[in-house]
Amino acid sequence: MQAALRQHLGGARWALRVSEAALRPRCVGPASPPAPRCWSCGGPVPSAAGLPHFCPGCRALQPPGPRPDLFRLMDCDRSFRLDVQRLQRRFRSLQRALHPDRFGQRPPKEQHYSEQHSSLVNKAYQTLLNPLSRGLYLLELNGVEPVQETDCDADSEFLTEIMEINEKLAESKNEDSLEETETLIKVKREELTKEVTAAFERESMPFSHQLATDFSY
Repeated sequence: MQAALRQHLGGARWALRVSEAALRPRCVGPASPPAPRCWSCGGPVPSAAGLPHFCPGCRALQPPGPRPDLFRLMDCDRSFRLDVQRLQRRFRSLQRALHPDRFGQRPPKEQHYSEQHSSLVNKAYQTLLNPLSRGLYLLELNGVEPVQETDCDADSEFLTEIMEINEKLAESKNEDSLEETETLIKVKREELTKEVTAAFERESMPFSHQLATDFSY
């Protein structure tokens, strides 16, 4: 009889331990961040990965995300070789949708977001349109330190060419000689653009860095 009671008691204790373990909070990984909510109506807003977007419920413009990818923002491939017409079409499209003039009758917070978006779109357009700033931005995305504009970074032969061009500019006394020098600068710039493009396509970051240094002159 006592043996039966001890067995029954032991089984009850085991069941209690199991039930306590089941109720004990389990260790799980970090919680997922809460889904974004609209600042205006509080409704859920799908993540747009930094792209301009509106609340699907109240159509309020949402704030820009932190450090957006400028290539993605402007709907361009992340490459030094750029479709300029595509970039310009995207720029005009975003400016039509986000220009502050369109939000003159909206709440002050939304007007502020519009100004932020418009400023970001202008920055993205200018950065990607200019070959030098585009190359520097690509280097930044790949973790390469920004180019420091010092003479010791540039190729000596290249610096000699730059000095000769500067001398020609200083000595240009008529339109013909000035146009000749401008043509020389344009040709040199086109040569560097081709070299930088090829370096990025080969994913040669050190060489791209050197060429970007030359380009800055």
